[in-house]
Amino acid sequence: MVTSEDLKVFLREIKEKVFSLRDCLEFDKLKNRIEEIEKELLKEEVWKNLDKIKEIQKEKNRLLETIEPIENITKRVLDLEEALTIAESEEEGYLLLKDLEKDIENIRSQIDNLEIKLLLKGQHDINNAIVSIHPGAGGTESQDWAEILMRMYLRWAEKKGFKVQIIDLQTGEEAGIKDVTFTVEGPFAYGYLKAEVGVHRLVRISPFDANKRRHTSFAAVHVCPEIEDNIQIDIKEDDLRIDTFRASGAGGQHVNKVSSAVRIVHIPTGIFVSCQTERSQHRNKELAMKILKSKLYNLMQKEKEEKMKALTGDKKNISWGNQIRSYILHPYRLIKDHRTDLEVYNVDQVLDGDIDIFIEAYLKKFAVSS
Repeated sequence: MVTSEDLKVFLREIKEKVFSLRDCLEFDKLKNRIEEIEKELLKEEVWKNLDKIKEIQKEKNRLLETIEPIENITKRVLDLEEALTIAESEEEGYLLLKDLEKDIENIRSQIDNLEIKLLLKGQHDINNAIVSIHPGAGGTESQDWAEILMRMYLRWAEKKGFKVQIIDLQTGEEAGIKDVTFTVEGPFAYGYLKAEVGVHRLVRISPFDANKRRHTSFAAVHVCPEIEDNIQIDIKEDDLRIDTFRASGAGGQHVNKVSSAVRIVHIPTGIFVSCQTERSQHRNKELAMKILKSKLYNLMQKEKEEKMKALTGDKKNISWGNQIRSYILHPYRLIKDHRTDLEVYNVDQVLDGDIDIFIEAYLKKFAVSS
């Protein structure tokens, strides 16, 4: 049974971690910035500019997302210290120790989550994410694998409490998907999901092969941040080709009669975006343009990074064959991330959305702006 002395040691460790986190986050500076924002919001002239108000409120909300959990954990640690003192002074205080142990473990878990957020310092890490999944060569096999990956990310987002909107979904003839694009809305969605960019490899006994042979399938995952409205991207009208077509997904009689789906191609880069989830062609076009702007902005950022790498001698090449993770379902069951060397054997749990262990390992190893 845990003793009060054990709990004192645990609490001391947690308290040190909490105050170390406060120092890393420059907690007092963040609090001062909140006070500055609140004073700014009291000025009458600020409210004449709605865009400015939105920007200020957004900054305030982001600061509060960092400050409030730290404040809550600090208060809970101090409360636990007091409760432990009371438990030691009472005859039947040992009955409280089990509950205090659970509370301490709960706080430890919260601190671990906050430490991961500390690694999300990229300019757009806090933004929503736009995710696209494309199957590799191999027809039905790869298309089925792309759908399995899609489900994995949708389940992960659901567990995180994030909102998902499927923008475009092209289903395969036999099974699986030919292509999918969806948005994931929630704090740090892009910061987390950038860890998933790359080629994912599956090895299994094919459910589509009558001879039950082993097959290897590939699917590529692309992730970019959804950019804010205040970031301007210059897109010339002449550079766009806009097509309309009938939506192929569910939607009743409407999709069979009206060409509401929109595909926009940016001719100079070859980037294209399709949107068919809204009933209105205007709304589909609006969504498609928003995603196109995000993808073009992401491309510009990547080009800048590549130029910097060339100057600093970084010659790493990212290609279709350079898979980031292998999912082995036969002859043994194992998932291995080739960037971090992390190996996991609970394959079913991972495919059901438990991918935080891979995301956290990636962030700890590659804690750089992206």
